Amino acid sequence: MSLRILFIFACIIGFMSCKPSVKQADNIITVTIEPQRYFLEQIVGDKFIVNTVVPMGSNPESFDLSPAQILTVNKSKAYFKVGFLGIENTWIKNISETNKRLVMVDCSAGVSFIDDHKHEHDHEHDDKHETHNYAHTGGLDPHTWSSPATALKMAENMYNAVISIDSLNREFYTANYRKLTDEIKYTDTIIRSYLSKSPNKAFVIYHPALSYFAREYNLEQLTVENEGKNPSPSYLKTLIDKAKADNVKAVFIQQEFDPKNTETVAKAIGVQSIPINLMAYNWSDEMIKIARAIAGEHE
Repeated sequence: MSLRILFIFACIIGFMSCKPSVKQADNIITVTIEPQRYFLEQIVGDKFIVNTVVPMGSNPESFDLSPAQILTVNKSKAYFKVGFLGIENTWIKNISETNKRLVMVDCSAGVSFIDDHKHEHDHEHDDKHETHNYAHTGGLDPHTWSSPATALKMAENMYNAVISIDSLNREFYTANYRKLTDEIKYTDTIIRSYLSKSPNKAFVIYHPALSYFAREYNLEQLTVENEGKNPSPSYLKTLIDKAKADNVKAVFIQQEFDPKNTETVAKAIGVQSIPINLMAYNWSDEMIKIARAIAGEHE
């Protein structure tokens, strides 16, 4: 744990010791990112307030919580983590170890993970298969919300946790959960309709955040980032050559990362870069936007 995190935790503990115990809120549940809030709000309706830790535009791998955010997480009835995002391995892990009353929910439990050796890794088994992932990601890929198939699993985990926390409203949550799964499946149908007409099966992105999307739709993800670092000139040239050979139409810019090298690739292959936001609340809209862009139908 860094000295900064230790200092903030010491301040929080000191604050809590000067007050009556921080009361756990019965109607607050917390998630890490906005897409989770979207899924969870569809399920819980007005029964809970869903609090998000990482705001849009911030990097969940390196985001630092403020003292106020730590207090809100501590007061939550449950915390729904994505699974392996950087912030969850530091701040959230430390909070959960300190606050034993906080119910922790792993939204990615049961997902077949993509690892850094271009294999799938099941959360419960060790079966491994090849996956369509161009990038070396440096560990289990945490971006499990970025495809309909994995989003369905996350929604299932959320639903099971919610009815465990509040079984009295089970019928209400079940009806909402069914509507959410119908929406995710409909999103998948629209994505497939765009991609089925597209001769392009590759796209460029700075950080490999669409590995699950690529696996689900048999696409090739070409990353500007090389093993977690900015690309060397030779790597960038190889990437540009491959993007040209694959007739890539979509070069995605993520607002959490410096766009300079990605813009260089877009200019070199003669296409317009496309901003996307995988941290956006409107998950379905963002997934469809990505499919349209790969198919060459973006505005």
